[in-house]
Amino acid sequence: MDTTIKIGGEAGQGIQTIGETLARVFTRTGYYVFTNQDYESRVRGGHNYYQIRISDRPISSPRNDVDILVALDRESILQHEKELAERGRIIYDSTTLKLKHEGSVFLDIPFENLAIEHGGDKIMANTVATGAVIGLLNMDISPLHVMISETFSKKGEAVVQANKNASQQGHAFAVKNCASCSVQPIVSATRPRMLMSGIDAISVGALVSGCKFYAAYPMTPSTGIMNYLAARAEEHGIVVEQAEDEIAAINMVIGASYAGVRAMTGTSGGGFALMVEGVSLAAMTETPIVIAMGQRPGPATGLPTKTEQGDLQFILSAGHGEFPRIVFAPGSPRQAFYLTNKAFDLSEKYQVPVFILFDTYLADTLWTLDGLDAGKVRYLDYRLRGETFKKLSGYKRHAFSESGISLMGVPGEAEHLVVTDSDEHDEDGHLAEDAQVRVKMTEKRLLKKLPLIKREISPPFVYGDHDPRVVLTGWGSTYGVMKDAVDMLSRTQSIAMLHFSEVFPFPPVDRFDYVRFLKKARHTLCIENNATGQFERLMRAETGYEFTSHIHKFDGRPFTLEALIGEVNGNLRKL
Repeated sequence: MDTTIKIGGEAGQGIQTIGETLARVFTRTGYYVFTNQDYESRVRGGHNYYQIRISDRPISSPRNDVDILVALDRESILQHEKELAERGRIIYDSTTLKLKHEGSVFLDIPFENLAIEHGGDKIMANTVATGAVIGLLNMDISPLHVMISETFSKKGEAVVQANKNASQQGHAFAVKNCASCSVQPIVSATRPRMLMSGIDAISVGALVSGCKFYAAYPMTPSTGIMNYLAARAEEHGIVVEQAEDEIAAINMVIGASYAGVRAMTGTSGGGFALMVEGVSLAAMTETPIVIAMGQRPGPATGLPTKTEQGDLQFILSAGHGEFPRIVFAPGSPRQAFYLTNKAFDLSEKYQVPVFILFDTYLADTLWTLDGLDAGKVRYLDYRLRGETFKKLSGYKRHAFSESGISLMGVPGEAEHLVVTDSDEHDEDGHLAEDAQVRVKMTEKRLLKKLPLIKREISPPFVYGDHDPRVVLTGWGSTYGVMKDAVDMLSRTQSIAMLHFSEVFPFPPVDRFDYVRFLKKARHTLCIENNATGQFERLMRAETGYEFTSHIHKFDGRPFTLEALIGEVNGNLRKL
């Protein structure tokens, strides 16, 4: 079973509410769910959609064909009717759209009238539509009613019952008036699973890693982190600050980290452009910070609510001077959770800036997870505090060491001064212009730390044939669609994927020689959501390896499963 539902309409019509409600109902019922959405950069109007794919097996990408289209406006029918699967159906309200459609694929459901008649308010029209979708799928309505009770419990029993009545009527109407057009009968699944988005996974990863200060200026797609942490700030003892701009945000984070707490900021390309000087400040003062950088199409404002992988080279070179940095690029919520935890750990361990590079697509998608293992979460406090700090006979913030890592004392925890400077400085932290000091400090900050950091970088994830003729390679958010593509293409050919989620420093080959793995294959394709092949160029620069071909998509939209498979097959035919 593999079914796709698309809800289309204008901003402000509750498209996301319907989509997320359905997604959570399916997940609670025990199915695998993957959702994605497309929305314009306006509060009201425009055309948006929310798409849900459900299956009885793991899935991690969107598909082209739509089985049920919920059309809340005329534009949804105009744009998406051609995407209907063979037995697909369009449900709509002709009274609201002021247009009647003929044909077997259309089911006219009076969402608004049923809401008024059985719920008492037309605002419940979306609840009617949600019940209708469940009716078309031959599903029991009771899981939705449980969610309604949980969602509206604070508004009183009358509101709860009204929404249940509205959903029941939508369900009954669909079953009665389209008994022969059920899209796909769904059998009852038994194992409930969790549902998580990429942005929530980063946020939860920050929480479990001990983040105590978050400062940012709102910017899609990173704003969700600030919203998530702010909603839980009191419960978890976090200070969340909406700064006046991105320059202030990163400097606040540096200050909080210097003062002794784990600190993080989040932004997108335009906002990060303002943070660049702060990145160098963190590097010079060896202050650990974590930066969540959400990619969207540029230059400038570009397409502010769409997706792209266009900022990798920017992140790799951002900040003046030479200093170590770490860049993680998760491809799923599971990776986002664990890599955020790893980002906080390595940032504090090596006293360097660490980036979590994601994009709008990963931020917004919801994935089914069977759970997260708390036992894999790492938390070590690398700072000098309390009695340990007090017992030191002397302290130099930037003392030379074999590893390049100096003891990091928390100001105020002992009588020792904790001094640092944005200028080049000596071991005490005071400004110094001596040539020998400059050489030794550069060796300390960069040349001694870098080999140790490289040992922390994990090799790419391998999936598919162990000795493949074809290898798909990607990074970040291409993980899910490549994995699903390998599953489908492996039925007819020897194929595997390499996915890089820890992209800089580039993974060493001692644990897994991925360069040799690529060289043994006959065809290798690099899959990226950008125009210039930024990861492909990084691979060539770091290893000398050149892919036999590549697939680039840069229209602001992610790959769909069928589109990627078509591109792969088209490339293989040319070779």
